[in-house]
Amino acid sequence: MAKALNAGLRKALADDPKVLLMGEDIGPLGGVFRITEGLQAEFGPKRVIDTPLAESGIIGTAIGLAMRGYRPVVEIQFDGFIFPGFDQITTQLAKLTNRHEGTQAFPVVIRVPYGGHIGAVEHHQESPEAYFAHTPGLRLVSPSTPNDAYWMIQEAIRSNDPVMFFEPKSRYWPKGTVDFRASVAPLHSSRVVRTGTDVTVLGHGAMVSVLLQAAEIAEAEGASLEVVDLRSLSPIDYRPILESVQKTGRLVIASEAPGFASIPSEIAATVAEKAFYSLEAPVLRVTGFDAPFPPAKLETQYLPDADRVLEAVDRALAY
Repeated sequence: MAKALNAGLRKALADDPKVLLMGEDIGPLGGVFRITEGLQAEFGPKRVIDTPLAESGIIGTAIGLAMRGYRPVVEIQFDGFIFPGFDQITTQLAKLTNRHEGTQAFPVVIRVPYGGHIGAVEHHQESPEAYFAHTPGLRLVSPSTPNDAYWMIQEAIRSNDPVMFFEPKSRYWPKGTVDFRASVAPLHSSRVVRTGTDVTVLGHGAMVSVLLQAAEIAEAEGASLEVVDLRSLSPIDYRPILESVQKTGRLVIASEAPGFASIPSEIAATVAEKAFYSLEAPVLRVTGFDAPFPPAKLETQYLPDADRVLEAVDRALAY
């Protein structure tokens, strides 16, 4: 995924001279995860801009650039570092198009490496997506594969609305393939990535690989899981989700973030509202615990894994 994002950003920079990259250490270093490696050397320091360590200033500058017709792509170095820029994102960027009654576009992309599984310290493994999904005026997406990452970052940059682009950092390094000829599904769409008949399991980002692992184990034990990749966190494409639930009658939603007032909470409520008579069991959630992210040595106890997903699947099938 790291190389796919690099290729996607390179393509966007080459296609549109108004695209700019901004962030801490993204120039000669190529970012802490090397997502922007080689891009400053290719496009120059006026288009791939090393910034001070000042998230609020970075995002505020990006807003001004967007007003002048540029398409800035901002990197937040780690998920937990986004909060100094929270005010700029939620009270300015998200609302400015509405304040201008639609006459002014703000095509800002904010790249957020997020989530656990990398053994990092405090503020380096959080999942803050629900804060921003709650804010009207922002679009949120999260790829789970290199192919999605390559195409979705380009679509996000072409969007005239602000896009929060959540990158599951634990998926930067596992290998995958990219089809450079054919685009994937539209940016704001969910999709079935494995068909099944007994239980629908739903997640986004790094959780999709966990759900696929759980589906493999379940198949060996005689259960058939249908895996749905959410992809877009706001807006949510409910059609594939509801069609899957109408087929299986059961839904388990997995997320690394704490479960209270979360994206899984919203999906569970909507599915209960729109597919109530199809459900054979309550919608179940498998999430991080309602506690601050723990020290690295305890992350495996905190983050949902295939065993916790399968325990929820067993409970759903028991009804």
